[in-house]
Amino acid sequence: MLLSLVLHTYSMRYVLPAAVLLGTAPTYVLAWGAWRLLSCFLPARFYQAMDDRLYCIYQSMVLFFFENYTGVQILLYGDLPKNKENIIYLSNHQSTVDWIIADILAIRQNALGHVRYVLKDGLKWLPLYGCYFSKHGGIYVKRSAKFNEKEMRTKLLKHVNAGTPMFLVIFPEGTRYNPELTKVISASQTFAAREGNEPTSLLGLAVLKHVLTPRVKATHVAFDSMKNYLDAIYDITVAYEGTVDNKGQRKEAPSMTEFLCKECPKIHIHIDRIDKKDVPEEQAYMRRWLHERFEIKDKLLIEFYDSLDPERRNRFPGKSMNSKLSLKKTLPSLLILSGLTASMLMTDAGRKLYVKTWIYGTLIGCLWVSIKA
Repeated sequence: MLLSLVLHTYSMRYVLPAAVLLGTAPTYVLAWGAWRLLSCFLPARFYQAMDDRLYCIYQSMVLFFFENYTGVQILLYGDLPKNKENIIYLSNHQSTVDWIIADILAIRQNALGHVRYVLKDGLKWLPLYGCYFSKHGGIYVKRSAKFNEKEMRTKLLKHVNAGTPMFLVIFPEGTRYNPELTKVISASQTFAAREGNEPTSLLGLAVLKHVLTPRVKATHVAFDSMKNYLDAIYDITVAYEGTVDNKGQRKEAPSMTEFLCKECPKIHIHIDRIDKKDVPEEQAYMRRWLHERFEIKDKLLIEFYDSLDPERRNRFPGKSMNSKLSLKKTLPSLLILSGLTASMLMTDAGRKLYVKTWIYGTLIGCLWVSIKA
C-alpha cells in the first residue's frame, strides 16, 4: 500500500507544472490580445517587439519547469554562439520535448522571444495555443502533395520584409522517431533506398538507423525565402540519456509528462553552426546536403547508443559543457504569470473572464486558423 502511494505520488509530479502552464494560458492570451488591439495604431515593429517579449516571458516560465524543476543536466557539444542570430534550426525529432530543446538553446543566446516553429497542420487546432503560434510567426504545413510552398514562402517573406528576428525551428523528418514503430522506420529506409536509385538522383542516399529520412521541402523553402536575411543554419542533434533498455537497445524517448516526472537525468545536445554560404540553393543539391547532415546525426547517435566502448557510450564525441540555467532567467516569469492568474481567479468577475477566455478564445482561434492559417 505504501509502495503504491509512493509510486503514485512519483508519477503525479507533472501535475503542478501542467496546471500552471495550462492555467496561465488565458492570462497570457488576454495580455497578448490587449497589446494586439493597442498596437493597431502603432508601426508593426512595435507590436512584434512586444509580442516577442511576451513570448519570452511565457517560455521562460516553461523552462523553469523543464530545467529548474526537473533538475535535468544540459550537456552542450560544439559551439553555440553567444550572440543571437537569424537562423534556421534543424534537428532530429524523437519526442514532444524536442520543442523545448529549441527554447533551451535560444534562452542561452537571449533569443527566446524570437523562436518560431514550422508545425504540423493538425496542431493549429490546439485550444488558445494553435492560433497564437500562428500569430507569433509559426507556420503550419501539410505533408507531401498537400504541402503549400507558396503560402509558406509568402509568410516568410512577410517576416523578412518586416525585419522580424528569426529563430525558425524545423524538424525535417516530419514525424517523431520511435524505435518501437518498426513499420515507420522501415518505410523511411525504403524511401531513402528508392530515392537513391532514381535516375535523377545525384547520388545514392544512405539508409539511416537512428533517424528518419529527412524531407527537404520546408527546409528548402525556408532557406530560399530567407537566404539574404539569415546568418547561419544550426544543425542540432539531441539524445536523451536513459533511453536504453536492459538489453542495451534504444527505447522511446520521454514524453513531456515523463520528462516532468524527472525520468531523464541528462540531455546531450550537439550543435554545428553552418554558414549560409556553405548551403546549396538548388533543391536537388539541398536534398543531398540535408541527407548528408542526417548521416552525420546518425553516426553521432550510433556512437551514443551502440558504441562497443562503454566510455564512449551515452555521450557525443568531443568535449561537453555542462550548461546550467539560472533561476534569475525563469523564476520572475513564473511569479508574474502565476500571480496575475491568481489575482484574476480571486474575484467573481475575474473568474468569469477567465472561463470566457478559454471558451471564446478557443472558438475564435479555431475560426481564425481555419481561414488564415
